[in-house]
Amino acid sequence: MGSLSIWHWLIVLLVVVLVFGTKKLSSLGGDLGKAVKGFKEGMKEATEEETKTVETSAPKISGQTFDAEVKKENDKTHA
Repeated sequence: MGSLSIWHWLIVLLVVVLVFGTKKLSSLGGDLGKAVKGFKEGMKEATEEETKTVETSAPKISGQTFDAEVKKENDKTHA
């Protein structure tokens, strides 16, 4: 009694089609598709902009190595 069977869903679908009509439902589906497509394009553009920002702000490493020495000063000389 708690779960809905396929027949319940078919009846709900039939009622929705009768109330809104097929023309209204097809335009609603088209609008929904355009909204999803726009959302995906926006997410793609945001990701590309973020990638460009990271690439331009990150320092370029050319494969060079640096040799350096670290010298520790004696603490007694500063006291």
